[in-house]
Amino acid sequence: MPTFADRLAEAVRAKGPLCVGLDPRWDALPQALRARETASMDGRQRAVLQFCTRVLELVRPYCGVVKPQSAFFELLGAVGLAAQGELLRRAKDMGFVTVLDAKRGDIASTATAYADAAFGPVWDADSLTINPYLGRDAVEPFLSAARAAGRGVFVLVRTSNPGAGLFQDLVCDGLPLYRHVAREVAAWNASTLGTCGLGDVGAVVGATHPRELAELRAALPDVWLLVPGYGAQGGTAADVKAAYRSDGSGAIVNSSRGVTFPFHPDDADWEAKVTAAAQKAAAELKA
Repeated sequence: MPTFADRLAEAVRAKGPLCVGLDPRWDALPQALRARETASMDGRQRAVLQFCTRVLELVRPYCGVVKPQSAFFELLGAVGLAAQGELLRRAKDMGFVTVLDAKRGDIASTATAYADAAFGPVWDADSLTINPYLGRDAVEPFLSAARAAGRGVFVLVRTSNPGAGLFQDLVCDGLPLYRHVAREVAAWNASTLGTCGLGDVGAVVGATHPRELAELRAALPDVWLLVPGYGAQGGTAADVKAAYRSDGSGAIVNSSRGVTFPFHPDDADWEAKVTAAAQKAAAELKA
């Protein structure tokens, strides 16, 4: 079986670096879809699953990677988690590489449980975002589970939110904290390289920090970068150019609201607007 890195490389070669984030906010869903369901948890679950499945169908020609945000499914309780599992299965059946965005991070048996849920039959995700700030013993269960299952992880290194620098920019031993995290990511990734020249341990680096993005690309030549912040958060296609390796590979660029919610809930042509947004983002990033 190809490594996670090689499967991701094939998806990017086929359809480009666009990754579509699925953050299903009830109030932002198309009014026509909400009107068919009640505002109960069961009704919201059905609407969310219908919407996200339709988005998968619409963006499929333009991207090979999708990133469900677990928080918006958890918000709906047990039925929302069931919807997340079903959506991940549908995405895989449609040929997408999946990134479960849950930013897990804990120690010992708790981390193992999170990892087994992500990569086992519960979610069966291709990859998972993880938080490294509890240290190596909190990261190791995720690395081990991903290695055993042929999956990948994306480690938070330099995130796209405005307040990221509060801790990530603190200077320790002459370097900002995010550079120390990046050094560990490089070490964890080194033994996982696939034929594409990249490994299964990726880094999350925001498009809203283009200087740091270029710096980290240079420091992490064999590491896949997951780049949030493009589109609605203000990052541009020019900002993310620094994320790619010299051969144009090595990064997936996420757009959530920019692709999934480019419409007003009352718009009757919301599907056409999602399609147009995905097509535009894919073209910009390929260029």
